[in-house]
Amino acid sequence: MCDDGTAMTLTWFQTTSGEVFNQHTNCPADAVAAALPAVTPGLVLRALRRIPLPASELVVQPPGGRTLVNFETNFYTERGELTRVVRLLGRRVELRIWPETFTWRYGDGSSERTSSAGSPYPDLEITHRYLAKGRVAVSVDTTYAADFRVGAGGWRHVDGTVTIPGHAESLRVVTARPVLIGG
Repeated sequence: MCDDGTAMTLTWFQTTSGEVFNQHTNCPADAVAAALPAVTPGLVLRALRRIPLPASELVVQPPGGRTLVNFETNFYTERGELTRVVRLLGRRVELRIWPETFTWRYGDGSSERTSSAGSPYPDLEITHRYLAKGRVAVSVDTTYAADFRVGAGGWRHVDGTVTIPGHAESLRVVTARPVLIGG
């Protein structure tokens, strides 16, 4: 019996001496699947580019929209793996999508590309030191990569990525004044 409950066809060829060769089985669903056009990584990439993927939420430390000149300002985001299901060429295609890289834009003309999402204080992974006071717009762009499978087939890599720009957040860079306190 086939997986779908229909009768399986067994085909073989036999020589006059009784030797069996070219033996195989066939299910009606196999013939339908063979008749469908192939779902290719390029086709899946086009579909991935149409899926609304989320922008990463930028977290800045210290909080409150202010930081100091010459101070290691910490940046991170919390973005994990996603799954989506699409139909392509009449077939169910499952996607595993994950952030492959992050592009941190610090608002002062400098940027940095990492594979890390950073982390909260005290684990300072993604930091930036501002050299002048003023207002800057900071953001993080997320580049997603993906694997896919058609039906219950094996996982394959999607050839290409999709970058989702992050929302800019205002950050005020200020200088601190030392104050002596007598006691």
